[in-house]
Amino acid sequence: MTSTDRRHRAAVLGSPIAHSLSPVLHRAAYAELGLDDWSYDRFDVDEAALPGFVEGLDSSWAGLSLTMPLKRAIIPLLDSISETASSVEAVNTVVLTEGGRRTGDNTDIPGMIAALRERGVEKTESAAVLGAGATASSALAALSQICTGPVTAYVRSRERGDEMRGWGERLGVDVHIADWAEAEQALHAPLVIATTPAGATDGLMDAVPERPGTLFDVLYEPWPTGLASAWESHSGAVIGGLDLLVHQAVLQVEQMTGRSPAPLAAMRQAGEQALAAR
Repeated sequence: MTSTDRRHRAAVLGSPIAHSLSPVLHRAAYAELGLDDWSYDRFDVDEAALPGFVEGLDSSWAGLSLTMPLKRAIIPLLDSISETASSVEAVNTVVLTEGGRRTGDNTDIPGMIAALRERGVEKTESAAVLGAGATASSALAALSQICTGPVTAYVRSRERGDEMRGWGERLGVDVHIADWAEAEQALHAPLVIATTPAGATDGLMDAVPERPGTLFDVLYEPWPTGLASAWESHSGAVIGGLDLLVHQAVLQVEQMTGRSPAPLAAMRQAGEQALAAR
């Protein structure tokens, strides 16, 4: 195999996609690893256009990153998916083999666990999850490995509550459902994972306890969120969305390039610089 036909292309797909930091992180990794002939791009692809895009990939492609709304839409187009991806029915990573097979994985879940461990959170006796979307199901999957007790999910509707309870049963997590109106109580948990859109937790800023535990807020833009700022002002530990993004990207780089370990520090620095420039 020559340098011209080696698999060396990768990209992130989603819609909208212009905001994605993935190209910054992956390109920083390629530069650090000396992979000068590798490229990583972004493509605005919705669910309707996804099958055609995937069918059009040639042998130069090594992998894809998937963001919303494609994490479930990609599954029928793959030859196989990992147990991790199957557990939450969501794929954010596709590796294309030399034989043309498409294998799917979910690096959000181990990325979340790695980000927690980096900040010293190995185990927790209980936890609270704010929100009930796709990221919340990944949070439950991560908690299934590190939480020894109940997880309380704070949701805005009965339907969302039923979904979270169902994910808990599937993942082996003891999930209790609480109404969003009671979300201030969540802040007393030793670990709080906020999976809500920007601004959704601003009303909780004044309810941060005097001695908070650890807050994992999955947003990275805008950053810090109001809740994260209030948390830090009370000397609580805060993990941000960039931490999650970098750790899941590290795993993607390793799978797509076959090079390990991926350069975590360089990738994080590139992400921080890109966010600061926005």
